[in-house]
Amino acid sequence: MRVSKRIFIPFFVAAVVVFSSTAAARVTGLPDFTSLVEEAGPAVVNIRVTQFGERAGGANPHGQQMPEEMPEFFRRFFDIPNNPRGPGSGQPDRQGAGSGFIIEQDGYIVTNHHVIDGADEIIVRMADRREFQAELIGSDPLSDVALLKIDAEDLPTLQLGHSDDLKPGEWVVAIGSPFNFEQSVTAGIVSAKGRSTNQQQYVPFIQTDVAINRGNSGGPLINLDGEVVGINSWILSSGGGYMGLSFSIPIETANSAVRQLREHGKVKRGLLGVQVGAVTREMAEAMDLDRPAGALVNDVTSGSAAENAGIEPGDVILAFNDETVETSGDLPPLVGANPPGTEAEVLVSRNGKKKTFTVVLDELPTNDEGGLAAVIPAGGNGNALGIAVEDIDDNRRRALGDPDGGVLVSRVESDAAYRAGLRGGDVILMINNEQVDDVEAFTEIVESLPADKAVALRVMRDGVPRFIAYTPPAEE
Repeated sequence: MRVSKRIFIPFFVAAVVVFSSTAAARVTGLPDFTSLVEEAGPAVVNIRVTQFGERAGGANPHGQQMPEEMPEFFRRFFDIPNNPRGPGSGQPDRQGAGSGFIIEQDGYIVTNHHVIDGADEIIVRMADRREFQAELIGSDPLSDVALLKIDAEDLPTLQLGHSDDLKPGEWVVAIGSPFNFEQSVTAGIVSAKGRSTNQQQYVPFIQTDVAINRGNSGGPLINLDGEVVGINSWILSSGGGYMGLSFSIPIETANSAVRQLREHGKVKRGLLGVQVGAVTREMAEAMDLDRPAGALVNDVTSGSAAENAGIEPGDVILAFNDETVETSGDLPPLVGANPPGTEAEVLVSRNGKKKTFTVVLDELPTNDEGGLAAVIPAGGNGNALGIAVEDIDDNRRRALGDPDGGVLVSRVESDAAYRAGLRGGDVILMINNEQVDDVEAFTEIVESLPADKAVALRVMRDGVPRFIAYTPPAEE
């Protein structure tokens, strides 16, 4: 009796909880995903990859760190466990798994680049348990998108939606193979849009709280209309597992890559040729901006599209082709979405006045894993002008990389200046967009600065230019 009693009570309680939850869902109007999953599920596939023998020995097929070694802020789902050593004396094969989805009835499948990168064999397993060997049509590491093809016809497909229409708070569903549990369904809401990282500047990721784990990579993120709005790509985690921060590639970004992969086997991107940083409150004040917004141009590449158009260090890019640039992270996806040779309008603020430049985009080198507009953070907030400077002699100028003009910071006397990021050995090139040629020019500019207003210094450190903004202290 004790046994049956112990079994019966939890069962009764569980039944009440399930009934109550179901009833509550009906009352509050929570979505029922069953029809959506029944229709979408058959077009979601499991992907198994293998890298053979010697090529697999001791190296990650992705050519990157294993998940345990990845920085906590950007853990990817490589899904590549080490297999025991196979037959013979060679190196062991390496295997991994991920997800994908069918976009064409004749066998075109989309997944993540990092799922198939370095694979010698790609096997696609359908929801009905059929298996096919896949051909890699093309892969793009910068968008983390890959296109596969299997030899089949009349396959179920997923309809592509419009991720631009997504709004925070909207319900979304993920289907995939976490830890090889195929056709697993999880749901959540859109948390934010337009997230970017220094490692992947070309993708304005969709952030959700949908539970994503290893093996979900490459699977679809679906809206309540059954349309794909994203490709599940990575999570933010301190331990490698789901923590409520999941990130998906917007389907517009992915579809642009897919079209080029299908046509050319690779993706070509436009290149503006600037390095940009964030606009802080102090920087906005120093540059006569209404508020901290836009992308601050720290440097312009010699001979680039930006230089040819007339864009200069110290400009703040406010819009690109009529698309608002709210933060520095907004610029790379906007530029990269255009092919080389595109003519674009760039709206900037220079010395408090707006100017529009017409640029003809260059081509981003295909081996460039970095950013077309790499975000170089500006100095810290709030500092004072407590610094000592000196002229730069010829020998020291050569040692510093031959900066054009400038004065050398010999001593940082103010704690506030130090906290802002100013350091001894920095070379000050400009103050509020005025060229600093020597100590005399530096002194004249500093003496003319208005009281209680932030200033912006363009400095060079280790050959890398950057901006530091601060408010000088009131004179006693």
